[in-house]
Amino acid sequence: MSDTVIRVENLSKKYVLSHQQEGQQYKVLRDVIADGAKSLLKAVNPLTQNSKLKTQNSSREEFWALKDVSFEIKQGDRVGIIGRNGAGKSTLLKVLSRIVEPTSGSISIRGRVASLLEVGTGFHPELTGRENIYLNGAILGMGKAEIVRKFDEIVAFAEVERFLDTPVKRYSSGMYVRLAFAVAAHLEPEVLIVDEVLAVGDAQFQKKCLGKMEDVGKEGRTVIFVSHQMAAIENLCSTSIVLSKGCIHYVGDVRSGIQKYLDDSQRNLEETSVRGMRRSGNGDIIITNFSIENSSGKLLSSVFCGQDITLVFDYDIASERLLKNINLGFSIHNNLGDIISVLYSEYCGITFSDLPKKGKLKCTIPDFPYASGRYSIGARVLVNGIEADWPREMIGTIDVEGGDFYGTGYIPPSGAGSVLVRGNWASENAKALV
Repeated sequence: MSDTVIRVENLSKKYVLSHQQEGQQYKVLRDVIADGAKSLLKAVNPLTQNSKLKTQNSSREEFWALKDVSFEIKQGDRVGIIGRNGAGKSTLLKVLSRIVEPTSGSISIRGRVASLLEVGTGFHPELTGRENIYLNGAILGMGKAEIVRKFDEIVAFAEVERFLDTPVKRYSSGMYVRLAFAVAAHLEPEVLIVDEVLAVGDAQFQKKCLGKMEDVGKEGRTVIFVSHQMAAIENLCSTSIVLSKGCIHYVGDVRSGIQKYLDDSQRNLEETSVRGMRRSGNGDIIITNFSIENSSGKLLSSVFCGQDITLVFDYDIASERLLKNINLGFSIHNNLGDIISVLYSEYCGITFSDLPKKGKLKCTIPDFPYASGRYSIGARVLVNGIEADWPREMIGTIDVEGGDFYGTGYIPPSGAGSVLVRGNWASENAKALV
């Protein structure tokens, strides 16, 4: 018998999007009735189609969330599905979980599938935690005896024993996801599908869940995991599937898949202006560009570790009033997206007030203490403690090359860790050799 558990061939999923015309108002009941009558009239006599109906039809758009996707997953594989927002990851999981039907193509899955795609999947809010364990288990195809056998283990893992007889509508989102994951992971499905819902839980529970998924894989069952946390993907998964705009971009080794995703993200960053990024905040002041300068003010495309550099943030102020107490912060991330450092101007006792409408804010970092590699930069601006701008994507990168950080001629290798430190060495009993 083949060890292929999931086979996907030429899978496509199309959605039809409706766009409201400019100046068009939301419909009330009489509009719905009128449009229904016109549709009926059109069905009886197509010649009655008027220009208004043509306009309405022209506002519909086809969107292919998945297009000709094909791959195979073997028994015991731990597969990480990677891609930017809108790449089609969640749609693929919903199709694999039989929540939505594909537009075309075929899927073959051998064995029981347990899915955790959003908080409270398969739960009834009016039922207690105890009742939902039995309900969710039945939905997954488990017999009562099997659920009873695993019941205590599920409750202990979810850490909700005190609230077991409370309706789950009163649970916090963290409690919801703990119980939902515990049920899905402990009732021994052949295939476990987990979306980014684990981000709802705290760090300790996320670590616990990742450990459980690793155990599930070692038991010979198949795990499909979606996350934007590349460290979690690398630690848990053995293979990767990279999606881009609904199409397969890469299938294979997890490290190569992560690098492919990071390279694509960098290209997209280079093609996308900071102005056009998704962001939150009231918009009183926004970051419009990021660049790096040396001590002479010359723009740099890459830096050396140990070099003095200046991070430059261009800004625009939209507010008509003079802004006080502007606090700019930035974060530095490694190639897996993990935060290495965060620095706000306020940490250094500095905020800005009465700035011109356009300008630059700069932060000089002496002896840049990072090993060779590529690092991403995030940014956020607060005004009087209120969020004004937070781009939800990285606004730039810093490429670091090996340099004489220690001043001894020794060039730190790429595997020396992300952050470099200096130290004064001494011995109490002997002289150090220089």
